[in-house]
Amino acid sequence: MKSLLFLVLISVCWAEPHPDNSSLEHERIIHIQAENGPRLLVVAEQAKLFSHRGGNVTLPCKFYHEHTSTAGSGTHKIRVKWTKLTSDYLKEVDVFVAMGHHRKSYGNYQGRVFLRESSENDASLIITNIILEDYGRYKCEVIEGLEDDTAVVALNLEGVVFPYSPRLGRYNLNFHEAQRACLDQDSVIASFDQLYDAWRSGLDWCNAGWLSDGSVQYPITKPREPCGGKNTVPGVRNYGFWDKDKSRYDVFCFTSNFNGRFYYLIHPTKLTYDEAVQACLKDGAQIAKVGQIFAAWKLQGYDRCDAGWLADGSVRYPISRPRKRCSPNEAAVRFVGFPDKKHKLYGVYCFRAYN
Repeated sequence: MKSLLFLVLISVCWAEPHPDNSSLEHERIIHIQAENGPRLLVVAEQAKLFSHRGGNVTLPCKFYHEHTSTAGSGTHKIRVKWTKLTSDYLKEVDVFVAMGHHRKSYGNYQGRVFLRESSENDASLIITNIILEDYGRYKCEVIEGLEDDTAVVALNLEGVVFPYSPRLGRYNLNFHEAQRACLDQDSVIASFDQLYDAWRSGLDWCNAGWLSDGSVQYPITKPREPCGGKNTVPGVRNYGFWDKDKSRYDVFCFTSNFNGRFYYLIHPTKLTYDEAVQACLKDGAQIAKVGQIFAAWKLQGYDRCDAGWLADGSVRYPISRPRKRCSPNEAAVRFVGFPDKKHKLYGVYCFRAYN
């Protein structure tokens, strides 16, 4: 009698989804692990991958049955769903869903993602024309009948983290303004993992800045009194989570390769800010952004001892080979400041996008 009641409950809980786009988007499935028969296993052959902005990547995912060599039983349609995990792991962003011949992609992934399907058990996701926001952890979920399983793959991007504060000065950005500031400079607000990797590579910065999870932190490689004290150990200092609307800090931004040419414009005279903007336009380019000078410096080894205007009104110059009068102690993007746009004269860095 108990066995009969269990079967009845299963028949009530399970409903075969209707194969249209609305079912892909909104259906909710109750998963019950079958005690007998093949157990579905989902495997990611590689847990972490590296790529760069503008590139393509394949997030691996295959599914098997523990007690059989076949990919699927053939009784139920197999549903593959890819989602992106958020920084707090409590929410997921839909990326791609496939069931039978039906396919659906979501948000800014539309037109850029599809399944590899090199074999009948291949659920690997190909992402094309990678953008900065694609960085993160992705979950592959495969559902067949009453069985389902998942695997998680991390996508890392080659790039550089840099601290940023606006012309107004230190600690003037709430979280939302910090996000916009990074976007304005051809970058996105950095994650903790990206800041941690940058710290391990030598980033040392005493001003606290927002990260993508809403926390405020800063990296210290050389402990000193104004930055936590001389006797503290090196590390990423954590201020915790603050009010995203009211609290104000700097921000750590992340950028990667760009599809274009970054260069110092050879010009017969030094320029005011407005003249610099026009000079780049006349050369078929635009005045470069802060993210672009950092990417050129870090990823391409760009080196130039001439201070030049950038789009945010700051003046900087990139040094990859430290030398006398040009950042003698370290390779860095040197910051001159936010000079008077109307009266101060400098060179200019331009950026020409590739078509």
